[in-house]
Amino acid sequence: MILVTGATGGVGRPLVELLHAGGTGVRAVTRNAAAAGLPAGVEVVEADLNQPTAIADELTGVSSLFLNPEAVGDSARDLLKLAREAGVRRVVLLSGIAVDPPTLAIEEAVAESGLERVILRPGMFATGTLALWAGQIRAGDTVAGPYARSQQAPIDPRDLAAVAAQALLTDELVKREPKLTGPESLTHAEMVGVIGTALERPLRYEEVPPEAAKRGMAGLGIPEPVIDAYLALLRETVDRPALVTDEVERILGRPATPYAAWVRDHLDAFRGTDS
Repeated sequence: MILVTGATGGVGRPLVELLHAGGTGVRAVTRNAAAAGLPAGVEVVEADLNQPTAIADELTGVSSLFLNPEAVGDSARDLLKLAREAGVRRVVLLSGIAVDPPTLAIEEAVAESGLERVILRPGMFATGTLALWAGQIRAGDTVAGPYARSQQAPIDPRDLAAVAAQALLTDELVKREPKLTGPESLTHAEMVGVIGTALERPLRYEEVPPEAAKRGMAGLGIPEPVIDAYLALLRETVDRPALVTDEVERILGRPATPYAAWVRDHLDAFRGTDS
């Protein structure tokens, strides 16, 4: 049995679906079971992980735990203690190539837990461009943002979920911290061009000052520390090719999904017709 925290998130949902489709028992932890929309047959556990004792009983019979920092927050250490007491053997942590202080604290808790561990270090998620740009693209042909020449190698969260499944079900990644990226480095302007090609529209990226971008992101409800870390990362990668690794291909036996393919699978969201 695998327990997945953040089960309805961008990585958690495809992970749950993948494990379930492969015949693995899954307990999916979410704050709102009624709105989860997960496959029939998945054990859905409604719980607020700020109070990890709420799922103490659900850890019985669990062999591996997928830990999403956004879902567990400051409760990670207590949750890991309960997991070890319940006989959980392995924890797979979703971290990142760039790590903020709260996630670093969770990494330290994982290291001290005594459990087998895998730390996944993805770069930029392709879904980040959807969150930041889809509204602007639905409104017109210009995407305004900072640092047009900043370069990233966006990863499809479904690839990340597939790697997480390998880490949970096999021993090949134990004690490893694979850096996971998409297959190519693209500037923000190039990514917008990729979306425009898929939509058959003449989209362009218009660079704006970082402070203006910060105000726009704050208006989307993104926390200020996250915005500051994101802008700092972009500033450091202007005119510098992003790190591109072959870890996804080495682990999954197939190439990582190109950004253009991810965009084609999400065109309805950019058009505003996503159901």
